[in-house]
Amino acid sequence: MTLKVTFELDDKDLKFFRAAMRATREHAVKVPEDEVIAQAKSMIEEVRAGKTPNFVLQRIDNLASLIEMLADDEWALEATERKNVVTALAYFADPQDIIPDSVPVLGYIDDAIMIELVVIELKHEIEAFEDFNRFKKEEKSRNRNSDVSRADFLATKRRDLHSRMRRRRASVRRRSTAAGKRPRFRLF
Repeated sequence: MTLKVTFELDDKDLKFFRAAMRATREHAVKVPEDEVIAQAKSMIEEVRAGKTPNFVLQRIDNLASLIEMLADDEWALEATERKNVVTALAYFADPQDIIPDSVPVLGYIDDAIMIELVVIELKHEIEAFEDFNRFKKEEKSRNRNSDVSRADFLATKRRDLHSRMRRRRASVRRRSTAAGKRPRFRLF
């Protein structure tokens, strides 16, 4: 038997999670990026190895993807986007977040919610990175033009995808502003 639980976060709820992410961001500035990544990896391993509810396990791969995004030298995120991804990971690197991870069953509920919010916020970065990974796989099997190296091919794709990512993010913000609304949710 399965049970589906659905709930809606209103503006007050979102404000609460934004404040938690802001506090994490302020703390993350003082922690070296490699330490944040190592702590986030550790949390992911702990979640996968433990008796963690499936609703958390289903979301944890999104965090692993963010770590891959930072580690991929060929993807080469610029400083602002990189900082947003590291800040997002910093929340999950802290075992004493909103609900301490050590609390059985409930300890990861806030993490699952925050993962959903991070995925919404970093949607364009995640989509672009997934496309870049697809291009890397395709590049291996393409008929090579001897004038275009692998590095040049990927650099062109990366530049195009980074540009697309920024255009889409700006488009969402412009539409919100034009409609007289603030963005639906903004973590960073």
